[in-house]
Amino acid sequence: MPSQAATRCSAILAGHKGAVNVARFNSDGQYCLTGGDDRVIRLWNPHRVDGDVPPNGTSPPTPQRTPIKSYASHNQRVFDVAIAADNHTFASAGGDKAVFVWDVTSGAVLRRLTAHEHRVNAVRYNADCSVLVSASYDKTVRCWDLRSRSVQPIQTLAAGSDSVSSLALSAHEIVTGSIDGSVRVHDLRRGEMVRDELGPPIGCVALSHDRNCVLAATLDHTVRLLDKASGQVLCEYRGHSNGGFRVEASLSRDDARVLCGSEDGTLHAWDLVEGKALGRLECHSAALVGLDLHPSSSAILTASHDGTAKMWQPPGG
Repeated sequence: MPSQAATRCSAILAGHKGAVNVARFNSDGQYCLTGGDDRVIRLWNPHRVDGDVPPNGTSPPTPQRTPIKSYASHNQRVFDVAIAADNHTFASAGGDKAVFVWDVTSGAVLRRLTAHEHRVNAVRYNADCSVLVSASYDKTVRCWDLRSRSVQPIQTLAAGSDSVSSLALSAHEIVTGSIDGSVRVHDLRRGEMVRDELGPPIGCVALSHDRNCVLAATLDHTVRLLDKASGQVLCEYRGHSNGGFRVEASLSRDDARVLCGSEDGTLHAWDLVEGKALGRLECHSAALVGLDLHPSSSAILTASHDGTAKMWQPPGG
């Protein structure tokens, strides 16, 4: 993680009323989506400079950005979004128990998936975007066939004894984190489920890029790295604040660093293997709950309860 002085905020995405819960880059990182407590999803170009570029020798323009488009059909808070690989559609999950699939260009809702019994916390596409997977407060994970016109899930997984807070997908596995303190790995090819109990409630799970490890952010101010095959805890990372909200954690593209938000508005980074703290970045004035890494550069998106999302550019990023 670069130093506070070296890393700059290159874009402020301020358009939501209330907390921003999620920020996601699209597949090429040119655009991003945010969703929040105001029930709206907004599309942005975080790289575009709004307004005139000042002449040489004057201050640079403010990094404030204006949303390109807004999408509003949820009647409760938006908790998560997932963008299809072709960037033509995206899915959203909300407190209204619904999963919506949207057309990016027209803003039309293409699918309304309403089989969940409580709020939907997370949503993800599989690799070819033929299946959408959602996780809910109703303790289930549901899989939806996007090639079919049916609005019923093709599979429902019992994924915990409490709210399923987070999802991560590989080619044939669904990894879930639950408020009951367990990481569950559902192997769809074998029809098996393996459960690893961590104890504290889990707010976020993420897979390493080699798919061998699971990163779990728990509500005891700790991020844990697990060997997916054995369930062994390989390393623990501390120094941030995470005791009350779901806060996202991620691995860098080379799997060398662990990054996680914090309820004091800061972003933290650690060395993956040694667990050594690499830096702390002052980002927001309230809890930093959403985190996404650019697919090809070093840019980072953060989303916060302070009502903004921001893009950060390390040197050379």
